[in-house]
This record gives sequence, C-alpha cells and structure tokens, in this order.
Amino acid sequence: MLETRYDFAAIEPRLGETWEKNGCFTPPLDGRDAFAVMMPPPNVTGTLHLGHALDNTLPDILVRRARMQGKAALYQPGTDHASIAVHVVLERQWAKEGKTRFDFGREKFMEKAWEWKDHSAGVITSQLRRLGISCDWGNERFTMDMAYSAAVNKVFVDLHERGLIYRGQRLVNWDPKMQTAVSDLEVKHKEVNGHLWHVRYKFADGFKYKGQDGVEIATTRPETILADGALAIHPEDKRAKDLVGKHVLVPVIGRRIEIIADEMVDPEFGSGLVKITAAHDFNDFGFYQRHKGEHDIPLINLLTPDGKMNENCPKEYVGMDRFAARKKIVADLDGLGQLMKVEDHVHNVGHAERDDTILEPYLTYQWYVKGEPLARKCLEAADKGDVTFVNARDEKVYRHWLENIQDWCISRQLWWGHRIPAWYKGDEIYVGEQAPKGEGWVQDEDILDTWFSSALWPFVTQGWPNGGERLGAFYPGKVIMNGRDILFFWDIRMMMMGLELTGKAPFGAIFTHGLILDEHGQKMSKSKGNVVDPMELIEQFGSDALRLTMATISSSEDMRFGISKVEQSRNFCTKLWNAARFMGMQDIRHRMEDEKAFDPMAVKHVVNRWVLGELKALCEQVDRHLDAYEFNQAAQLVYQFTWGTWCDWYLELTKPLLGEGADNAVKAETKAVAGWGFEKLLRVLHPFIPFITEELWQHHVVAEQRQFLMLRAWPHYAAWPVDAEAKRKVDRLVAVVGAIRQARTMNKLSPKAELKVFARGVAGDVLADLQGEITLLRAVAGVSELATREAPAGVGEAVAVVEGGEYILPLEGLVDMAAERGRLQRELDKQRQEMEKINGLLGNPNFAARAPAEVLETNRARMAELAENVGKLEAMLGK
Repeated sequence: MLETRYDFAAIEPRLGETWEKNGCFTPPLDGRDAFAVMMPPPNVTGTLHLGHALDNTLPDILVRRARMQGKAALYQPGTDHASIAVHVVLERQWAKEGKTRFDFGREKFMEKAWEWKDHSAGVITSQLRRLGISCDWGNERFTMDMAYSAAVNKVFVDLHERGLIYRGQRLVNWDPKMQTAVSDLEVKHKEVNGHLWHVRYKFADGFKYKGQDGVEIATTRPETILADGALAIHPEDKRAKDLVGKHVLVPVIGRRIEIIADEMVDPEFGSGLVKITAAHDFNDFGFYQRHKGEHDIPLINLLTPDGKMNENCPKEYVGMDRFAARKKIVADLDGLGQLMKVEDHVHNVGHAERDDTILEPYLTYQWYVKGEPLARKCLEAADKGDVTFVNARDEKVYRHWLENIQDWCISRQLWWGHRIPAWYKGDEIYVGEQAPKGEGWVQDEDILDTWFSSALWPFVTQGWPNGGERLGAFYPGKVIMNGRDILFFWDIRMMMMGLELTGKAPFGAIFTHGLILDEHGQKMSKSKGNVVDPMELIEQFGSDALRLTMATISSSEDMRFGISKVEQSRNFCTKLWNAARFMGMQDIRHRMEDEKAFDPMAVKHVVNRWVLGELKALCEQVDRHLDAYEFNQAAQLVYQFTWGTWCDWYLELTKPLLGEGADNAVKAETKAVAGWGFEKLLRVLHPFIPFITEELWQHHVVAEQRQFLMLRAWPHYAAWPVDAEAKRKVDRLVAVVGAIRQARTMNKLSPKAELKVFARGVAGDVLADLQGEITLLRAVAGVSELATREAPAGVGEAVAVVEGGEYILPLEGLVDMAAERGRLQRELDKQRQEMEKINGLLGNPNFAARAPAEVLETNRARMAELAENVGKLEAMLGK
C-alpha cells in the first residue's frame, strides 16, 4: 500500500541510484536506431542555475521517450573547462588576499585550477543526477581530459595544414584585467556617461585654411591622441580638395601626420574630420589596412597588457594607468590651449562579459581560424536541409552571422585550457601534435579559446579521431538543444568543425529556447536578488515538480518563472499520488502477464470506451508536440488529462461502476481498463516526471521479474479504439454534471443532498442518454431523478445550462428562499447595470465611429447575452 504522502526527498535519490546501478542509462550498441543528443557541457565554475535545469530537462524528456520507443538513446554528459570563467573565479578568490595569478606562476595556478575543477565538476554532476537527467554517465567527458586534449591538438594541426588556421597581427578586444584577448561575441556593450573632448590640431609647415591655423577633432578617448597616425576627411567634403595631403601636428608630441580622404568619415559628426589611431580602434585599423600602401601611417601601440601606458609614450606618461593618462593629457591639452571644449556624451563602451572590465582595442599577434571557407559549408548544409531549424528566427540569425563572418581569434593569453601546439625558435614556427626535436624550441604561452574545443564536442566525445562503434552509432546526433544566446558561440561553431573534420553536420536540427526571467519579466541576477537556486526548489518541491515546470514554461521566447508554478507542479504530483492510492484501495492493479490478453477493442461500457479514446488522443497529441519540440504544449496536455480527464472525471465516474451492487462484469472490466489505462498513463508521464511515475509503476504493476518503467515500451496506441458515440455521450454527461455541480456550489447545497432535476429544452435523444446513466448522475451529481417539464425556472430554483438546454434544480426546503430571492435580485440589478453601460457606449456616435469592428461586435454579443440573462432572472423572480 502506498504511503499517505509522496516522500520525494527519500524516493528520488533512491530511484536515481537504482537506475544508474542497473545500467538503465547506458545505450545499447546492437545496431538499433539511435537517438543522440549532446548535453551543453556546464562550465566547471560552481553550481547549476535555472538555465541549466531547463537546458537539461528538455533533452532528457526526448531521450527518455526515445529510450522507451526502443531506440539506442544517448544523452552525452560532461563538463567544459571554461577557461576565462575559471580564471575569473580563482582571481576573485585571490584578490581578497591582494594577489593575482602572476603571484603564483603558471604551474601553481594549474594545480589550483585542477583542484577547483575536481570539486566543481563533482557538484555539477551530482546535481544533474538529482534532477533525474538520464545521461550515459559511464561515458562522461571533460573538455580537458587526456583523449579530448589530444583530439584538440590534432584538430589545430590539421586545420593549420589545410591553411584554415594562421597567425597574424590584428586588433583584438583586450581585457587588461585578465590580460587576454576576448571573443567579439563576449563583448558586452554598455551605455556610459562620458565626454567628448574637442581638440585643436595645428597645421604643419605654416599652412592655413581660410585663415585658420588648424582643425578641431572630437574624441571620446583623448589618451589615444599619443598614437595618432593620420586624420581623415570624407572625399566629398568641400574642404577635402584643400586639406587632403596636408599635414597636422599631433598635440602634446608634435608628430607630423597626413590628412587622408576616406568614405568611412561621417561629415555630420563633430568637425567632419576624425583622428586615426590604427592600433587602438577597429575602424581606424580598417582605414590603415586600406591606405598603408600609399601613405605612411604609423601603427603605434600605447598600452602594456595590463592597461598601462608603455614606452611609446612621452616619459612622463609611461607606467600610468590608461584612465589616469586620460586625465593628464586633458590637463596638458588645456595648458597648451588646444582643448577647445568638453561636452557630456553618452556612448556605448565595450565591457568584458565575464568581469565587466572596460575593454581596449589592442594590437597583438594572435592565432585565427579563417571564417569564410567554413561558413560556406555551413550555409550549404542549411540550403540542402542537412540541418534544419525548429525556430525560423534561428535560421535568419544563422545565415546573417555566417554571411557576414569574420576570421575567428582563437588564442587567449591565459593558462587554464589547451595550450597551443606551436613552438618558436627565432623566426621559425613549428606546429605539431608533439614538441619538435632539437633544442631551443619554446612553446607558445597562449591557450585556445574555450569555444574551439567545445566545437568538437559532438564527435570527440564519441571517439573521434579513432572511430569505433560509438562514433558510428551516435554521430551525427538527432538535435542540439540550448539557449538561443549560444547559437553562434556553440551551435554554429560545432557545425563548422563537424562539416570540416567529418564531412557531416553534427546534428540534424537546431532547437533553441529563450532565457528564464523572474515573474516580473526581469533578468535574474545576483545584484537584483532575484536569482532562484534550482537545488533549493528540489529540496522544497522535488525534482519532478521542477522538471514539469521547466517543460510547462518552455518557449523559444524569454520565459517568466515564479515559485508558484513549481508549487502548482508539486500539487499535480500529489494529485497523481492520491489517484494511485485510490486505485490501490480499489484493488486496481495491472498484471504484466495480462498485458497481451487485454483487448481494448473488447471493452463495452461507455465510460471505459470513452477513456480509452481520450487516452489515445493524449498519446497522439503528446507525440505530435514532442516531435515538434513543443514541450510546453505537451506538458500542458499531460497535466490537463491527468488532473481533469483521469482524476476528476474518469475515476469519479468509476465509483458507481465499482461500488456495491454494480454489475460484476462491468466491475471487472472497469478494474481492467483502469489498471491498464493508468499503467499507460504512467508511461506517457514518465519522461516529464520520471521519479514519481517509476515509484507508482512499481506499486501498480504486478510482475514476476523486476522491471523498470523507464525501460518499458512507449505506448503503441495505433490500434486503440476511438468510439465517437461514447465520446459524444460522456463528454455531454461531463458537461451536464459540471454545470449541475456548479449550480449546487453556488447555492451552497450539501454534497449529500439528492434532488430531482427537470430538463427543459433538451433534445429527446440527449435526455434518453442521460436518463440511461442515472446511476452515474446520482453518484457524481446527486441527481436522484431526471424528468422533463415545459415551465421555466422560478423563484427558489437554480438553472444549469448546457448546449442551450436547461437543467432546473428545485431548491425549496434546501436553501433560505428569502436569501435566494435577494441573491437573484442582486444578480438582476448587476446585469441591468452592465446592460445600461454597454447600451450607452453603443448609443454614443463617437464610440461607434471610432471603435474597432471587433470591439463593437464583442459589445453587441455581450449585450445579447445580458438580455437573455435578464429575461431568465426576471422569469425566476416572477416579473
């Protein structure tokens, strides 16, 4: 017998351990159809958040269903080394002691990073297990394990040999705090209240233009003046013919630089001339690339890696922080009389996504992957349908990003990660999987961008480059599923690497979901105090409740989340548990040896035939929605069916069929249908709420040998009967019972009070059907008799209306008639007031002329409804 209360805190961990111990998550390699999904590997930087819960619940729903469908179902687990994220975590810890990684050195830092990884990865995997994620834990991978690292080195070498990886000097986004390049995609642009400094550049060689000895230039970064290499003017600017080719002197340092024409200049901004600082601005670097062959444009880097002014500056600036240098040069310009004015100016400034440091465009040598050749293959794969998109928006983003791709900077000046397999000796560079022979070679200090190794996840986790059964079975995968924020960070780069290195798209479809917001639509952040810990929710409500909530709110758009939704899901689990307890008390079980003997087509009673049809419809719709990745609709269906159709109606309707005096054949059939149907319902519910369904299944099913629900077959429902006549009859019965129950509740009738109900305006065949089920009506609606009459309802009578027919409930002797008359009068007054209000609107010429057609129609329809209600109330009051 089931316990009174579902103790998820005890049951869920026990079942998780039992499944894993019995190898339930390990996919068979026996040639059957495969269904493989790659887990977006969580960063080893702490614990899971709600986004991880969503990221992993949705794929697990599909994988659990696929496993029950008889497929070799794989959800590939693992963690990502998350280079810069781990650096940020450790550096924050050491900052409290006034230290940085440079105080420890590379070797000691790596020891600390591995210790952190071992701790964090263990926490993350235990949390995923607690959430019920059915991963192939025996093949768990880490992006820096030995085999994975060897594969990363091979990929770098192979792509270098193909001419797809090269080393070059270009501008990058530089984080002076972490002292590394960061990806363009990891730059967070924020509006900053800054200034626009207007500075006078004097002409060289005594030149004057219309009596002026110089030009005015506006800049938001005056410290970069020290690296100016040119001024630029639009070629169609009327001043261009006189100014192009002339020279000016850089303020403070007096370097001669040329005025050059270029269409990038906005003639409407500032004075219509701009300064060119090619080593510290991306647009200016592009200008330099266009003109360096014809003009002598110096390329001057002002900064050290930690954001201080270097030896290319005047000595009084050397060693100053970049922002201190900004203040100094402004003061120096003012002292020279060349600071013309200062304006407040709001502009976008790039910040590091991880540590919020203001980034600098920085000239340095880095390693790059050529974008265009790889992008071309990705676009061709989409054109041919080798990869499809669940959300049309994602395909637009995918194509736009690939059609405008830039070369990818893959080197990072950090320590935790895959060290670049390149060695230097003088001007020689050697790239190989192993260090070159001979002395004097020094390995590159840089590591690879985390996304470079993550891009190999679908095939390296399955044994590439060595091949084997797993690679043949599980690559390519069925679908990739993650938040839309990493579509280009991860999904597109997996496409690039998969197509280039294996010749195949790594997955057949791309599905992305939105971000989880709080219940007010605000992004969750620690600073706002609205972050919700999924593990705390699991401790309070259980894993199943959180999983069902994740599925219910799932959307391609951003989703609002509130704890009340998890409570609602917990209540659903309680409802299911209580339904199982009721069936247990009725000795309703399902015996596995009877599985094949049970014939749905032989079921006779109308209620039982109805529920079989409803169950089949549920299975069909759940499959259709899950096939389309419509998790929220599938979850809402199973919720509504279980709570409403099964618990509130079917089990309620079975009570008279199972009670004393019931026909033995009907009783036996009802037990068989309820037992068989509940077992199938548990199968359908299992992917969403695996723990409670497994526990209930173990109690509900009688089997000679121990089995697991998660390994049972998904319902084969094609041959189940759909009895249209049974559906019509029972749906109407449900509607009538619901209306009568509502009328009884409104009038505060005792649940035990039986009463004769009169039908008015009800079709003869409908009445006959209902009268034929009077036993059910008495049991679930307290209707002792159903008769007909022509007279409308009067005072002291309640009316339930279904499909235009009235079901009149005499209340005399059951309720306070004076109070009832008062209630009816108040309702009549209320309806009349609303009629007057709408009538006033419709009679207003201005409203009638300006209101949308649908608003007018809605008001007219409501007016007609009110008129009918008023007529009925007046009749009941004898007016």
